[in-house]
Amino acid sequence: MLRGEITTAIRRALMQELAAVGYGRLSIEAVARRAGVSKTAIYRRWNSKLDLVLEVVTAAAGARLPALDTGSLRGDLALLFQVVAHALGHPLAAQIIPDLLAEAARNPTIDETLQQVLRARQQEVAGRLITRAVDRGELPATTDPDAAVDLIVGPLYWRLAIARTPVTDSYLETLVDSVLRALGGVDPLPRQRASPTSG
Repeated sequence: MLRGEITTAIRRALMQELAAVGYGRLSIEAVARRAGVSKTAIYRRWNSKLDLVLEVVTAAAGARLPALDTGSLRGDLALLFQVVAHALGHPLAAQIIPDLLAEAARNPTIDETLQQVLRARQQEVAGRLITRAVDRGELPATTDPDAAVDLIVGPLYWRLAIARTPVTDSYLETLVDSVLRALGGVDPLPRQRASPTSG
């Protein structure tokens, strides 16, 4: 394999192994075996299991979101929920996220790194959705970005990562409606509802 292919194989193997056994039982030997490389190939790139995990997980968690500018807060929320539901619903994420959060409670380095990544992502979401919605007049100028982002991502994270309950398109539409109402949003383009049929 070429150097770039080796690195990609190691990162993929790390995520698979982390999902399979968790951080506590994770070993460089197992990652190397799964990637089809030597332990030396891993240690040339990362100094330790912790370094490997933090770099790969941070890169995955910090991956840029697609442009969330549909022209309305409702559209932005609907798109964001679709993206987050897809990411959190991935089998690897469903296994890795709860395990790493539990490990973070015992490991200050993991905890600090995850907090930095989450704060950066929160600021990004706030900048892309909340500030733009305020500028368009869809949200009050007094909207607290941090509280708003917690309200936006919290329910979906709880349902998929903690309760592990699948979501449907209908649930996501209802969630958009609920979040808009909770934020006090002015919805210029309300979702069209089916007209009741006359008996």
